[in-house]
Amino acid sequence: MRRGAWWLTPVLTFLGLGAFVVYSTWAAFQGVHYHYGNYLSPFYSPEIFGATPHAMFGVKPSWIPDWLPFTPALLILWAPAGFRFTCYYYRGAYYKAFWADPPSCAVGEPRAHYWGERKFPLIFQNIHRYFLYLALIFLVFLAHDAWKAFWFDGKFGIGLGSIVLSANVFFLAGYTFGCHSLRHLIGGRCDELANKPVQCVAYNACSKLNKRHMLFAWCSLFVVGFSDVYVRMLSMGVWTDFRFF
Repeated sequence: MRRGAWWLTPVLTFLGLGAFVVYSTWAAFQGVHYHYGNYLSPFYSPEIFGATPHAMFGVKPSWIPDWLPFTPALLILWAPAGFRFTCYYYRGAYYKAFWADPPSCAVGEPRAHYWGERKFPLIFQNIHRYFLYLALIFLVFLAHDAWKAFWFDGKFGIGLGSIVLSANVFFLAGYTFGCHSLRHLIGGRCDELANKPVQCVAYNACSKLNKRHMLFAWCSLFVVGFSDVYVRMLSMGVWTDFRFF
C-alpha cells in the first residue's frame, strides 16, 4: 500500500553490490594483470607471496598444495571483504536488497518471524569490531602502495595511476575512520569526554565521518574496484597511463 518508488533503492543496491561481488571474485581468482610498474592493485595488497617485485616473501611457497586455488588476492582479500560484509551500514543495505528483510520501511517482508543477529549464522556479524583492526592495518599497506605510485625509476612523478591509488586510500580511510566500531572504541565507553581533550577531538572527528558513512561506503567501493580495473587495463596494454610529469 505504500506509494512511491520504494523499490528503487533496494534494486540499485542489489545491482551495485552484486556487480562488485561478481567482479572482485573474478579478479581475485585471476592472479594476473594486477600490477603495472610501481602500481599494485588494492585487491592484491599486501602481496604476501607472488611473482612480482611487490611480493613481500617471494613466490608461492612449496607448502601450499597445488590442488588448492592460489592467487595473492585469495590470501588477503577475506579480511577487507569481512570488514565490509559485517559493516553496520552494509548489513542494513544488503538485508533489504538481497533478503527483502524488509525491502523498505513500511513494506511487507516474506519472513514471518524475526530472529535478529543473536542466532547462527547472523551472530557472526558481531565480529565486525575485530575486522576493524585488520582494516586499519590494511590501510597502512595501501598508503605505502600509494606512496610508491609516485616514484618512477627512482624519481618522483605523478601519473594518473598515482592519483587513482591515492584516491583509493582517501575514500577507504574516510570509510574506515567513520566506522561505528571505531567511534565506540575511541569514546563510546566514556561517560564524559570534556576532560580528555585528545580523545574528544578524535571522537568528534570520527563522528563527523560517521555522518557520511554511507557516502564513503559507496565511494570507496567504487574507487577500490576502479583501481583494480585501472591497473589491470594498464597491465593488459588496453590503457596508457597518463604522466603529468
